[in-house]
Amino acid sequence: MKFLFLLVLALLCGTASRAQPAPSAATILTLMQKANVPGMQLVYTRGGKAHAYALGQRTAGQPAAVDATTTFEAASLGKAVLAYVALRLLDRGVLALDKPLLTYCPYPRLQGAANADKITARMVLGHTTGLPNWATNPLGPDWGTAPLRLKYAPDSCWNYSGEGYVWLQKTLEHLAGKSFETLAREEVFGPLGMKHSSFVWQQKRAANVASGHDGQSQPVPISHFPAAYGAYSLLSTATDYSRFLQAVMTGRGLKPTTAQLLLAPANEAQRCGQPTTATDPFIAWACGVGLATTSHGLAQWQWGDNGNFKGFYMTLPDEKQTLVFLTNSSNGPKMTEDLLRLFFGPGEYRAPQWLAE
Repeated sequence: MKFLFLLVLALLCGTASRAQPAPSAATILTLMQKANVPGMQLVYTRGGKAHAYALGQRTAGQPAAVDATTTFEAASLGKAVLAYVALRLLDRGVLALDKPLLTYCPYPRLQGAANADKITARMVLGHTTGLPNWATNPLGPDWGTAPLRLKYAPDSCWNYSGEGYVWLQKTLEHLAGKSFETLAREEVFGPLGMKHSSFVWQQKRAANVASGHDGQSQPVPISHFPAAYGAYSLLSTATDYSRFLQAVMTGRGLKPTTAQLLLAPANEAQRCGQPTTATDPFIAWACGVGLATTSHGLAQWQWGDNGNFKGFYMTLPDEKQTLVFLTNSSNGPKMTEDLLRLFFGPGEYRAPQWLAE
């Protein structure tokens, strides 16, 4: 019933909003100063026309400014890239969404785990595997061999899981016979012209990278990820990621029926072990992206959080609008609601509230 409610409400609310002038850089800088965010990239598009901003400092207290090609950690925004790769392989018959992943190849970290043999790619993409977000810190030395166990029954509720995405990535690498960095370059970065994106550290970008910052604006170096992980290691720019969002919003590069998997609820995003909240009826999950029923119709969205780097995107497919911002600060989310209203206009967007509940 919630699926039907979401779709009907999206249609009722999906009238086009009146175009408005793009906000000034000074307006956004004021928000950054209020939130204590040293640097940010933001790209807003409407009808294919882009407005790009590169503001503040790469490192607080130092003169080097953020520009359009400064590298940021995009964190979990990489999950949508992994999902898009998976859907491209689905279109070629390499992957089936409802075939248990363990039938493709073993996953040693799940050896002996009850119910692991029931988990499918569709469950991973919709965060209903029952797996934890992380078994241990994914940057720790023992994470890659740490045993992995389910917290909840598969497909019973929504529990955000980076571990699930890592498992799906390993499956895709096995099926394609290629590293995920190669897959991302061939299926996404190359075709979409994302020249400043990778899942592993590239030394050629060392001269123009942002430092992360904690809540007190103390800088932390960017991570030099030695291995590609779609769940957290994306290094990118807002301009590159905005190119990707055009594909996510329009289904470019996917068969029409496959593109609909990025717009149709796969599950109700009923959070495991939590009571229903005020925003729950407005949130669902598709195959790799969040969905929100907003005042402007159905939206796709996702947040990125690597601690000292945080970002967010939202698309409004009915109005052909997208917004993505990357910040080099743990304070980045403080600006989300203000930025959505600045660019998309007044209204209720629900995703930020749902995250905060």
